[in-house]
Amino acid sequence: MTANSRLVLLAVAAVIQPGLGLAPMLDHDHHPAAWLAYALFALVTLGCAGWVARRRPLPAPVVAGGVVAVFAASAIATWALPPDDHFGPAHWSIGLVGWQLLVLLGDRLGVLLAALSAHVALSVVQWVLAGTPDRVEVGGAGVVLLGVTSFQVGTLVILRMLLRAERQADLMAAEQERATTRAVVAEQWEQDLRARFAGRLGTTLPLLADLADGVLDPRDEGTRLRCALAATQLRRLFAEHDDVPDPLVHEVAACAHVAEQRGVAVSLAVSGASVPVPAEVRRALTAPVELALAAARARARVSLLRTGTEVRVAVVSDAAVPDTQVSDTPIPDTPIPDTPGPDTPVPGPGGTAPSPVEVETGTYGEHTRMEVRWRAS
Repeated sequence: MTANSRLVLLAVAAVIQPGLGLAPMLDHDHHPAAWLAYALFALVTLGCAGWVARRRPLPAPVVAGGVVAVFAASAIATWALPPDDHFGPAHWSIGLVGWQLLVLLGDRLGVLLAALSAHVALSVVQWVLAGTPDRVEVGGAGVVLLGVTSFQVGTLVILRMLLRAERQADLMAAEQERATTRAVVAEQWEQDLRARFAGRLGTTLPLLADLADGVLDPRDEGTRLRCALAATQLRRLFAEHDDVPDPLVHEVAACAHVAEQRGVAVSLAVSGASVPVPAEVRRALTAPVELALAAARARARVSLLRTGTEVRVAVVSDAAVPDTQVSDTPIPDTPIPDTPGPDTPVPGPGGTAPSPVEVETGTYGEHTRMEVRWRAS
């Protein structure tokens, strides 16, 4: 039950007690104990008002105490009736109990129905104990009970239907919001994908044009390296947008696959459990790998090591890596030393921002080793 529904029911109970209960109390000869019942009903209403007015659910102790007080007040009010006035004009409490039970137990449907049934049974038992009713009195009592309880139960059914409709509307609104968010994300992803492919083709098309115009000689070693590098970079870019459980391994394997198609024997070793690596970091980690595999002649070994705080990608190939810029993360514009050097930060695209990875290169005879490291923050 919503806070607004409970507030409406409390208002109904608060209006019914003085509006329909005070006049019978004054017009008929009740036992003085009836005023005690009247005070108990008022106390329950006031006790619930503190939480209902603040739109807060009723605490369990308040609910339990309120139900006990309502039943006690009903029993006292029924006992204090004038003779032969059960379910008659003087029986003011019969219509008030159900509304207060709705306020107290509106969130507990099964308990509420049990409480309403118990109230009807208690009222009938008190009526029978007060004297033997005749057929006319039985019929009149049935009409009163049916009218009171059916109206209260019908109100409960309407409130629950409204609550269900409100929940369905909230679910539909939430689903619509999620669909809108997915559409925006998909559109942004598509724009980013187009921009990246456009950027990659912008560096590849001049190479193809030079080959077509005869500016570049396909037999030249530098030309073959540029073609191999462009093919590796495009293949990694395609792999970046695949939906796979381990994107980094998938992208490294894609680079290795291009080298294998050129006849290079590539071995790939992966150690450690998969860790989340942002897309821009994956590009920086695979950029030196693309260059090393593109320059490999016959053999290359790729190792991927992952720990909880660090990711390392190492490539050992049988060719020296030339002084060449790769696409997403340029290799430093310095000659590769003959011996392993210290950690060298890689500048970002355009040389305007530092790369999130560190690159270490070294040559060992006819073999070149490149290692890229990323430390998770």
